[in-house]
Amino acid sequence: MNPRFPSSPKAYRYDGSFDGFLCCVFESFLKKETPAAILPEDGPYSLYPEKQIETDPERASRVWRSLPLRISPAAADLARCTFLTCMPEKELPLLRVLQEGFRVGGSVMNFLADDDLSALRKAVNFLHNESHLLSGFVRFSEYGSVLVSIITPKNHVLPLLAQHFCSRMPGERFLIFDKTHREALVHRPGDLRFCPMDELTLPPPDRTEAEYRALWKRFYDTIAIEGRTNPRGRMSHMPKRYWGNMTEFQEAEMPCEQLDGSDPANALPVLRA
Repeated sequence: MNPRFPSSPKAYRYDGSFDGFLCCVFESFLKKETPAAILPEDGPYSLYPEKQIETDPERASRVWRSLPLRISPAAADLARCTFLTCMPEKELPLLRVLQEGFRVGGSVMNFLADDDLSALRKAVNFLHNESHLLSGFVRFSEYGSVLVSIITPKNHVLPLLAQHFCSRMPGERFLIFDKTHREALVHRPGDLRFCPMDELTLPPPDRTEAEYRALWKRFYDTIAIEGRTNPRGRMSHMPKRYWGNMTEFQEAEMPCEQLDGSDPANALPVLRA
């Protein structure tokens, strides 16, 4: 997609947030230019002269409100979801699509042969597919009164998983730790938060939790039909990269023994941010 504005021999450097990117969009329209690159603070070094784009909530809000009005709600959804994907250097293609969208309106979403839009749609489809898979592959363990799960997704799927699990377990206290992006979804009745988290250290499972894990593993092994085992088919429906966090593929754990006589159910996860 050809940029709406002339190319500029400079790179925008922003804080890596979605609001920060929206401020890059604002700057592009303000200066009527298309930067050579848009890089987050922790991104690669650029050979282009860099311009620091400060995150201004007011500017970000103006751009965000204009997307569904001047382009379409689908374009706003594409922008938000693209930012959750693991697509490398996604900012510049997204900027070019939005520039064209502000020029022609909602019809930009029908430019299926456009390389930028095609790449963004492919990345968003991968995001939604991974979120769909994890909605079934997440395994919770109980620690005290809290259900805890650890996931290692490629995309930033926690915002999509939040709606799925919060609607199905509204009365539960649970935590989903995204080890890849070092973020946790923390839910308790009436409250939902996303918290940065570098590490999550869990205590050993108590006897009840260990028994439930063993029961789940036995169920998984029992329903299998030995003569129809198809490892390749299983990996196509249950990608192997998710197995490390799934109870049925882990070694059985013995119930922890509390030498001091305390109740292991009272043990709480140790969080390090």
